[in-house]
Amino acid sequence: MNNFADCLQRRIDELQNPSCLGLDPLLSYLPKSWQREFDFSDDDDIYLALRRYCFDLLDATADIIPAIKLQMAYFEQYGTAGISAVRDVIAEAKALGMLVIVDGKRNDIGSTASAYSNAYLTKTSFSADALTVNAYLGSDGIRPFLEKCDENGKGVFILCRTSNPSAGELQDLELSDGRLVYEAMADLISEWGEDLAGEEGISSVGAVVGATWPEQAKSLRERMPRSFFLIPGFGAQGGTASDAIAGFDKNGRAAIVNASRSLMQAWKKQGMKHDDFAAACRLEAVAMRDSLREALSL
Repeated sequence: MNNFADCLQRRIDELQNPSCLGLDPLLSYLPKSWQREFDFSDDDDIYLALRRYCFDLLDATADIIPAIKLQMAYFEQYGTAGISAVRDVIAEAKALGMLVIVDGKRNDIGSTASAYSNAYLTKTSFSADALTVNAYLGSDGIRPFLEKCDENGKGVFILCRTSNPSAGELQDLELSDGRLVYEAMADLISEWGEDLAGEEGISSVGAVVGATWPEQAKSLRERMPRSFFLIPGFGAQGGTASDAIAGFDKNGRAAIVNASRSLMQAWKKQGMKHDDFAAACRLEAVAMRDSLREALSL
């Protein structure tokens, strides 16, 4: 059975591109011209429009970007239309050779965590390659996800140092042993991932570490030398290529950088027509790839 970390790192190596396309769709992101074809008050049309929008972005980038990250909340807000679109987007991305990370930040007590892991890390219509997870409940809430990773060659990315401005309200609190909360989480992530490393020496139990905290990312890499880092915050949230690569390992590997709005809405930056959003996304994706490669001196 394939190991998720091996599959992701090898696809990154093949494309020489450690970036990830984030799909956080809003109906307002769709070209206004589509309103002649789709009725955005009708569930069936919303499903078809979201599906087409995401498919166009996949088609434009599948040969240069190794993975996508689906932000579930953006699909869930459209009810059954959005959920149906997620199912199809996952299948299409896989058919195009892209790995699929579902950003759901799921977790609960052990029995409910088991249900979440069954939903996303087994052979269901939501069968992702990896899932983002919140470990606030501790080990018993994480164990079901680790079991499915082991059984099915899947991965998880556990929230560690998030990219949002108020992250420090909890994550920077000091514990009685002198560690900060996010440092204690990093130590747990490293421990949980010990038995899920693949042939590349990277664990399928990864960490979410924001590009907006480069100094912390460097110290976290020391605590998690074999963990795969999912690095959000690039582009629209202010993270640069030099910020993002702070979390890569000493060989410039074991990390993938996500961009969502800056790619989906690239037509604005590129000065292109809204209808050309997919072509603009590709141009911006190439620029992102090149900036990361330059920062890594590849």
